[in-house]
Amino acid sequence: MSHDYKRYRYHIDHCDWDWKPTEGLFESDWLEGLNDQLVEDYEKSFNTTQIYTHYRLRLPSKEIKLRVSGNYRVLIYEEDEEEEPVLEARFCLYENTAGIVAQLSSNTDVDFNDRHQQMTLSVGYGTLSVIDPQSELKVIVMQNRRWDTRIDDLVPNVRKANGIEFTHNRKLIFPGGSEYHRFEILDVHRTATGVDRIEWFEPYYHATLYSEKPAHAYSFTEDQNGVYVVRSSDNYDDWTTAEYVIVHFFLESPRLPGGDVYVSGQWTGQTFRPDCRMEYDDLNQSYHAAVLLKQGYYSYEFIQQDGLTARTMGSFFETENEYEVLVYYRGQGARYDRLVGFNLMHNAR
Repeated sequence: MSHDYKRYRYHIDHCDWDWKPTEGLFESDWLEGLNDQLVEDYEKSFNTTQIYTHYRLRLPSKEIKLRVSGNYRVLIYEEDEEEEPVLEARFCLYENTAGIVAQLSSNTDVDFNDRHQQMTLSVGYGTLSVIDPQSELKVIVMQNRRWDTRIDDLVPNVRKANGIEFTHNRKLIFPGGSEYHRFEILDVHRTATGVDRIEWFEPYYHATLYSEKPAHAYSFTEDQNGVYVVRSSDNYDDWTTAEYVIVHFFLESPRLPGGDVYVSGQWTGQTFRPDCRMEYDDLNQSYHAAVLLKQGYYSYEFIQQDGLTARTMGSFFETENEYEVLVYYRGQGARYDRLVGFNLMHNAR
């Protein structure tokens, strides 16, 4: 949050399915180029109230190419401060080798058209040589890209020569949840979707969102399941001309069991980010959080420490959700986890 240049370097690790650095490979096995290079693409903010410097890192690049599929972790650190990274980012590189077919239904093994959604899943081996699927394959299922509630201990109940199936599996029953809330700040002088008012209190603009309440009945809203887009009304070079704004979130509710309440979305980077924890106001019977964000469109939810949103948002079988299926493969004698299949699907409304 200044125009002072900092020499940032980035370090890449290949990881196993559980995001632990892969021990069975040399760096040259998965990386073409040199690790720990400088982040050289940066630009100072222009004509903003709060000055800042925007750094960009794109992978692969002219200097760096990745040789194999799997999970990758990127650590950004100030030069000579490798032990204290300023951020960590994760991404996956996958092959289209395994075939994935998934179906979702509100007719679940625990209720019918009520509060849950259930997946039926099959994984075809394709060209993979699978002898023992239980030890060689790892199948992970997530709802709305939430790694904290991923299902990673699935056991197939049908095994065939060319694949495995998961049917009537209790672990593949997900709470329906509710549609994400959303807001948009395009201009710090005018309100837009979800914003009650914008005020200036030095040194920041403050945007107060409309208060939300836990839903007791399903209501459809076109949402983006936690996604965000940095943008402003000018829609020109938004990464360096957009303002930073302190956004105030409110959830009207009696104090809830289940632990602390957090504001969450894909933009938070992690589910329980400390600055997104909401404080409870006994006088007003509401939760509140103030988060520094860049202008743009944001979708978000309120989530509790136990990982659930049913108390803070409601849970309904009609809710539109994203489901991600990842299939990792480590054949007998192999040294790393290949990500051999990925499928992104939405349940039909």
